[in-house]
Amino acid sequence: QLQASGGGSVRTGESLRLSCAASGLFFGSNFMGWFRQAPGKQREFVAAIRRNDNTRYADSEKGRFTISRDNAKNTVYLQMNSLKPEDTAVYYCAAAPIGQIYATIPIEEYQYNAWGQGTQVTVSS
Repeated sequence: QLQASGGGSVRTGESLRLSCAASGLFFGSNFMGWFRQAPGKQREFVAAIRRNDNTRYADSEKGRFTISRDNAKNTVYLQMNSLKPEDTAVYYCAAAPIGQIYATIPIEEYQYNAWGQGTQVTVSS
């Protein structure tokens, strides 16, 4: 089970940190990721992290967002800085299938099989 939290309403330029608490089973996944879905749009990749802490970001988030993991707490974080109105969306954490190996850090929805319930992020100008 994945439990996302930390969303809220902020103004342009402010920061938020999202958390995704995973049950021990899901935290054993080789890849954990964050996606988001804005109103009227498809869900899109935001960031992902491999067990060895390698990371990958969508181009629009590079330099503003940081994904990290705390193995002791079975938690993945998404630190979001310099937020913009276009970052407004429901943010979902996801885990790839246990034992699944990908050559590169996955960025497609179908590459993840476990999803949290989503947390709303609203950025106003």
